[in-house]
Amino acid sequence: MKYLLLLTDGMADHKYDILDGKTVLQYAHTPNIDKLAPLSLLGMARTVPEGYPPGSDVANLAVMGYDPRCYYTGRSPLEAVSLGVAMGDQDLSLRCNLVTLSAEENYADKVMLDYSAGEISSAESAQLIEAVKSALGSEELNFHAGISYRHLLLWKNALGKSLQLTPPHDISDRKIGDYLPQGSDSQVLLQLMQASQAVLAKHPVNLARIEKGLNPANSIWLWGEGSRPAMDSFASKYGLQGSVVCAVDLVKGLGICAGLTPVKVEGATGAIKTNFAGKARAALDELKRGQDFVYLHIESPDEAGHQGDMKAKIWAVEQIDQHVLGLILDEMEDFDDLRLLIMPDHPTPITIKTHSADPVPFMLYDKNHPRTSSAREFNEITAGEGIFFEDGFTLMDYFINGSD
Repeated sequence: MKYLLLLTDGMADHKYDILDGKTVLQYAHTPNIDKLAPLSLLGMARTVPEGYPPGSDVANLAVMGYDPRCYYTGRSPLEAVSLGVAMGDQDLSLRCNLVTLSAEENYADKVMLDYSAGEISSAESAQLIEAVKSALGSEELNFHAGISYRHLLLWKNALGKSLQLTPPHDISDRKIGDYLPQGSDSQVLLQLMQASQAVLAKHPVNLARIEKGLNPANSIWLWGEGSRPAMDSFASKYGLQGSVVCAVDLVKGLGICAGLTPVKVEGATGAIKTNFAGKARAALDELKRGQDFVYLHIESPDEAGHQGDMKAKIWAVEQIDQHVLGLILDEMEDFDDLRLLIMPDHPTPITIKTHSADPVPFMLYDKNHPRTSSAREFNEITAGEGIFFEDGFTLMDYFINGSD
């Protein structure tokens, strides 16, 4: 048996009057998804346990079959794994975003204009992080370049520091004063964020971006702290060898921690526009070369949700249907046995521009054991009429081992 999990990050959403009272998933043209709906098990899963932040770290842990209440140690350590950054037992890692803040003189009065600095390219951001590293880094504080706006700070021997940090994508269009680092040990991080402005302001990369009318990366933003993770392997849990196809360091790092083989896809960006077909091709090739399981992650709907761009989110869902699921269906006959699970990790509603902890819809299709369902399409409404997994992490066991 082959297993393919198509993770459509942040795809779930609310109903909108502008969409005739439909959700994005309902409104989007998704003939391939809806073709499978009458033959699939539909339902909902709570991927974010009560009391946990509705981040992609917590939610993807659950989707991959790991109870966040047992395995969650923070977001950035998973990204550190992806980047190959070695963490000691007493080290703390933090996510380091390149962001665009407004121009007020007082740092606390600035507004979070863009948590991604215009989805800055990796080539540009690598130069900026190198400049920050040269000016502000030390033996204790080490900066590491990642992908696009997503980077890392490793704080040596800082485990147990008192910190309360806020994700920048949670405060789009808000004044940052109430969301600056808090806690008795937070001053060093606030000083780094403030000092980064002088490093970045006149950097040639930012001057060129301003000249082109693009958002400059004019500050770093530190958040997502955590310690080195320890996880059981996916193979030991389920007896399957697998791969993870993803352009986002967080999910790639999670896969590596679970013993999944990371697969790089040319043109995969972790942004709204990405190589949809290339990622589907890579996932299918991994199954054909002998892997039992592939975790195929598409970030596009989540990024559109964070940017509050409804047209882009509809477009992203339609691209997934056409170029990802379309290719999977075209090559379905190449597999004797194949189970397919399609679901987001969490909702990223357009109206709030960030994640919510609401349950998410899923669709489980078994090629050799199709179901008979009254559902004519897959969305939050039809899935809400199906089976419900209160502990979302148990859905993976059902996917792998569940009865027909």
